[in-house]
Amino acid sequence: MKRDPNLQDLSRDHHHALVLARRAERTAETGSDEEITSMWESIARTFDSDLGPHFEVEEQQLLPPLEAAGEHELVGRTRSDHERLRALRAQAGDERGRLGRFGELLREHVRFEESELFPTAEKVLDPSELVAVAKASAATPTAVQRADGRAKKGSAE
Repeated sequence: MKRDPNLQDLSRDHHHALVLARRAERTAETGSDEEITSMWESIARTFDSDLGPHFEVEEQQLLPPLEAAGEHELVGRTRSDHERLRALRAQAGDERGRLGRFGELLREHVRFEESELFPTAEKVLDPSELVAVAKASAATPTAVQRADGRAKKGSAE
């Protein structure tokens, strides 16, 4: 199924999140202590630049209209996943085990959003609500960087 254009930036973010999740899982399985520490540093940077702003767009623009449409279970799961990911990032201790849990939860969360949350949003939300999501997503640092990259690529051709 083709994703609604207004949700495509969030879906692109999901691709990057899946790559991060897999790296976290692999590092937790076989990485040295130094690699685990480095992976957590990478997650912290990515959280600040990508995941955190992505979560905020969903929490501020996507979830309230879904809640109003009666999609309480989907909204609750999304908020819970976001909070659990934030908590895993903030916790101390058992870096290897926590890293594996973070990667697994991030992977499962992205798949949930792509297979359940976004298709439901496409069905039940008004087009103006989806446009609001797209506008908020386009204003995030990651989306601005993507747009700059596309503009530079286009001007080079």
